Amino acid sequence: QLQLVESGGGLVQAGGSLRVSCVASGGTVSTYGLGWFRQAPGKEREFVAAISWTTWRTYYGDSVKGRFIISRDNAKNTVSLQMNSLKPEDTAIYYCAAGSGSYPFEWNYWGQGTQVTVSS
Repeated sequence: QLQLVESGGGLVQAGGSLRVSCVASGGTVSTYGLGWFRQAPGKEREFVAAISWTTWRTYYGDSVKGRFIISRDNAKNTVSLQMNSLKPEDTAIYYCAAGSGSYPFEWNYWGQGTQVTVSS
């Protein structure tokens, strides 16, 4: 049973950058797809990015393409999200997830979330 813990959230000005990370325990992430989702107040959860466990192919939501980069480090059991050119509309709680199968994955495990706030 994987446990996922996010870190790195915070407050940043529009146009700035922030990196959030997620470390897994209780197992290895090497055979899971890993992803990031976000949820803003009053809105539904939104897919942000994912990375496969076979080819490490990456996938992005339309709203973050070209600005965010997902990466994984199986040796450290981590997945990270580098967020650049941040906008106020990126403000949300960011959740990491681990999923089985192939994209779009069956998301089996979730972290508790980390708050990202982008000021204008």
